[in-house]
Amino acid sequence: QVHVVESGGDLVQAGGSLRLSCIVSGLNVADYAMGWFRQVSGKEREGVSCLNWTGRTAYYADSVKGRFTISRDSARSTLYLQMNNLEPDDTAMYFCAIANPVYSGGYYPLPADFGAWGQGTQVTMSS
Repeated sequence: QVHVVESGGDLVQAGGSLRLSCIVSGLNVADYAMGWFRQVSGKEREGVSCLNWTGRTAYYADSVKGRFTISRDSARSTLYLQMNNLEPDDTAMYFCAIANPVYSGGYYPLPADFGAWGQGTQVTMSS
């Protein structure tokens, strides 16, 4: 059984940084594309960043390009999202997910193409 657990969300001032972590058990993360999504209450879940199964091709939403970096440590079965220069619009619940085989990575990820999800970790900008 696959388990996905996110951590690292916090209350942070605009301009600050956070690193989200996603620990996966039950499969070899090196065999799958993985991604980060975020959702604000009342809005649809959006793709933030994804990494293909080789770990060499990344996708970033335009709103986070240059500020966020996705990475993977296969030995620790962990996916990371380094978030720098955080902005008020980054406030959201952030989810980690494992892609179904249909998603190869490198382009906008549809939530429907991801099969295993964590419970999320909350990122909030303080006023």
